[in-house]
Amino acid sequence: MSSEQPQTEQRVVTASREVEAPAEVIFELIADPRRQPEWDGNDNLDEVVGGERIRAVGEVFSMRLTNGKVRDNHVVAFEEGRRVAWRPASEGQDPAGHEWGWQVEPLGDGRCRVTHVYDWSELTDESRMDKARSTTTDHLQASLDRLAEVAVARG
Repeated sequence: MSSEQPQTEQRVVTASREVEAPAEVIFELIADPRRQPEWDGNDNLDEVVGGERIRAVGEVFSMRLTNGKVRDNHVVAFEEGRRVAWRPASEGQDPAGHEWGWQVEPLGDGRCRVTHVYDWSELTDESRMDKARSTTTDHLQASLDRLAEVAVARG
């Protein structure tokens, strides 16, 4: 049974901040799946189980979540040093219709603006709707803040 969604439901969530680190440093942390558990603000990622540093649309990297499940992440957008986005899927399945994305904008003087986007506007899997609805700007901001901490610590 499907219930009608409120017209005010926000299906694209964003958070943004300036970081006192070069855009290249930030982008490397995002584009390397092995580094993602270090800065995941939701404490949801355990480890990479497949895939290398992201370099192109069409690549897939797999992450083990802290609950033991594996997610295959299908890269759907990539611009070196600037933008990357992926759509997660249950292991061996097609993506469910939601997307995690990152944009990095150099500001000069070793600083950049980082924007994190969660877009679930095409999500159709009812079993994932509650989790999608609970993903707020604060969740995205937590990842941005951790990412900034890791980047600044790297120098």
